[in-house]
Amino acid sequence: MITFSEQDDGQTLVIDNAPDMNVISFGKKVVIRGKAKEVFAWGGDVVVEGTVESDVATLGGSVIQKQDGKIGGAVIVIGGAYRPEGAEPMRGADKETVVFGMFEEEFRDLAKNPSQILSPSFTPAFFAQRILSALFWFIVTFTFVSLAPGSVSRAIARTNLTPLKVFGIGGGMFALFGLFVIVSLRYMPDYLGAVVSLMAFVLLLLAYVFGRIVLQVSLGKAIQKYLGFSIARSEPAAILLGVLAWTVILSIPYLWTMAAFALFIAGVGLVATGRVQRVFGQP
Repeated sequence: MITFSEQDDGQTLVIDNAPDMNVISFGKKVVIRGKAKEVFAWGGDVVVEGTVESDVATLGGSVIQKQDGKIGGAVIVIGGAYRPEGAEPMRGADKETVVFGMFEEEFRDLAKNPSQILSPSFTPAFFAQRILSALFWFIVTFTFVSLAPGSVSRAIARTNLTPLKVFGIGGGMFALFGLFVIVSLRYMPDYLGAVVSLMAFVLLLLAYVFGRIVLQVSLGKAIQKYLGFSIARSEPAAILLGVLAWTVILSIPYLWTMAAFALFIAGVGLVATGRVQRVFGQP
């Protein structure tokens, strides 16, 4: 029989007995007093007083394992900490612990108010972050263009000549990445699944950076051409215009999510098509 309750404060979910239940919580603290199969909490702590047969994971919270608590699977914490109270916590044999202690408050706020991801608050901190972001991307883009102008030029040419091909291949590769991560987490050993997921995240992040650099330069040159700037079509000016334009686009409520996704897709597509061209010896 499954028994659970919510405390009067509305912020704590207590699991007394749910041995076959995967517990998923958003914006609430989860307390396991009896048994549960698996636990995931976004924006809240997980306190294990009883037994969790499989994995315990939190996003923007901490996992607190009490003296008599037992966790049979892996412990995965992003934006928090793993705090066992016993010197030798009761864990499953050879089970992994993965902890990334960053952005805890951000994840907690996002869990309590998910709509903010689509419609951010226009505060002084928001504008300060955008100014710093524009400065950061200008430096990154200018440095990359200076070090590898040929790669950027060829990528811009592919984007202008075959945009559907770039975005189509990028979308397909992005979906395959996601499927591969899901399969690895489901069927591979815990430590190997975590490593594969981290590698996939890093590769996607690098693709995003490359795609953003290329699209910033491409958009900046298009703006230069449209406005007919008399300044000698300088590369720094194009980079600055492109960086400012994309910073504005990525600051518009609701639109920014689609724009960020497009940057991911473009980056993956540009990397993949560039690799295909090198393999077959195309210019």
